Amino acid sequence: MFNDSSARIVDGLREWIGTAAPGAQLPSTRALVAAYAASPVTVQKALRTLAAEGLVEARPGVGTFVRAVRAARPSDYGWQTAALGSPRARIPGRPSALWPAANDVIALHSGYPDRELLPERLVRAAFTRAARGDAALSRPPTSGLPELQSWFAAELGTATPAGTTPPAPSDVVVVPGSQTGLCSVFRVLVGPGRPLLMESPTFWGAIVAAAREHVEVVPIPSGPGGPDPDVLARAFEQTGARAFYAQPNFANPTGAQWTGATADRVLEIVRAHGAFLVEDDWAHEFGIDADAAPVAARDDGGHVVYLRSLTKSVSPAVRVAAVIARGPARERILADVQAESMYVSGTLQAAALDVVTQPGWRTHLRGLRHQLASRRDLLVRSLAEHLPQAHLEAVPQGGLNLWVRLPDATDLPGLVRACEDAGVLVNSGDEWFPAEPTGSYLRLNYSGPGPGAFPAAARAIGRALARD
Repeated sequence: MFNDSSARIVDGLREWIGTAAPGAQLPSTRALVAAYAASPVTVQKALRTLAAEGLVEARPGVGTFVRAVRAARPSDYGWQTAALGSPRARIPGRPSALWPAANDVIALHSGYPDRELLPERLVRAAFTRAARGDAALSRPPTSGLPELQSWFAAELGTATPAGTTPPAPSDVVVVPGSQTGLCSVFRVLVGPGRPLLMESPTFWGAIVAAAREHVEVVPIPSGPGGPDPDVLARAFEQTGARAFYAQPNFANPTGAQWTGATADRVLEIVRAHGAFLVEDDWAHEFGIDADAAPVAARDDGGHVVYLRSLTKSVSPAVRVAAVIARGPARERILADVQAESMYVSGTLQAAALDVVTQPGWRTHLRGLRHQLASRRDLLVRSLAEHLPQAHLEAVPQGGLNLWVRLPDATDLPGLVRACEDAGVLVNSGDEWFPAEPTGSYLRLNYSGPGPGAFPAAARAIGRALARD
């Protein structure tokens, strides 16, 4: 009597396949059921396992056959080495934040909020209306739809203190996502071979954009309250840099938010050096215990170039962002954007504008704040209970991530692999440093799918760390 298990069937069929000719037909399901005294379900499970291993292939209505292995002729791309030459800069590979995730894993790595955190009803209705409107058939202005420009300007203007001139709609340039905006801003304000000061750790996309534009990154250490202004001032003096990239509100990956005093001091330093602050306000809508307070609202002298994206808060399908700049810098950025992408889809702009001007948008944001708070707090509690070796310097007041410090001796690549084997996807902190990492970190996103699995995820990370 044979053991009624798919593993026993798989082992037996592997031996049979090893002696069979390519293309040979396997016994029928009925014959295998009889031979192994197993159920049809168990037999089908064994056949699926063999198919996943590439040993067999099913032909519907015909049967299952030993896969015929065809050796592909290797291609020779050596000629491209001479044609391309040596790269001027090594652009980092695709970060783990963009890895696709299967349905049966716990995804703490994603850079985007789960679908249930998006204004789905508003987005679907907005696309329906945009498809029926003129935007679906018209070329929009290069700088963006005037109504959308006005909305971005008004959003920043509401935070402008008395005595400071708010931005005008004409200061706004709509771009196809903040990544395009970052590349354009770095290209225009810095340029190849010139220094760019950058918070460390920081958004991997900014690191990639800097590498793409061949700028020389100068890391500025940044903690839970932002960078040390004195360190920043010395870096400006030593390097002659003319730009500093930073995320003053709910930074990715750390979740840090600058204090008002830090913002004022940084702005003072930037002005004193005749430089620019490139402010990435990616998490404007993701405040939990605090609201975003853009530094750009404090400046009307053209020193702050401000980026704000709607891609994460509205929908990943809506690649719409804005760069707000004043003076010649704005004109140069607009010319560069026009040369790079001509214009942003009018349909996407119309849909984005429709969503953010609906009464339901503010209602959605109020609910989102509560949802993010409960998710963040659950993950914090889960780590405290199941991963006591980890250290959380501060619970972020907004954003989507926790920045978790691990013991210095941690084999981080091995830990990430072990977590993946256990069905938990995490981000290695090494990807978020523009230079050498200053410790072993994980970036854990609490806005992904299945928050109920956070305790199980923390246990899995803890077990993997214990084996490290």
